[in-house]
Amino acid sequence: MSKYVNLANVTSNYAKRMNRLSNRIFGEVARTTTVRSMRVVKLFSARPINKTPEIVEYYPRLRETHGLMKNLRMYGLFRDEHQDFKEEYQRLRELRGKPAWKKGEKKKENVKVLK
Repeated sequence: MSKYVNLANVTSNYAKRMNRLSNRIFGEVARTTTVRSMRVVKLFSARPINKTPEIVEYYPRLRETHGLMKNLRMYGLFRDEHQDFKEEYQRLRELRGKPAWKKGEKKKENVKVLK
């Protein structure tokens, strides 16, 4: 056995203090504790849940995926039925002579008031 292991097992006052200092330096529990206390030590020494990659990277990258799907739709490799429906609805409105709504424009401004 090495001298360090033998030194850790010695019960002199100096050896105990050096062992505590060593444990504090290397992030271990300085004094002997109960099993319940060790459970708390393990909980606090673990990485926080909100920092783990499983939690942080849970949701997919929606903006990048949306951009990719838009490009695939332009090339004709992806079919977005909702966007197709919106475009078809807009095309039919234009055929009936109804212009596209402009943002900030109210319906009441377009209605003629009878006197």
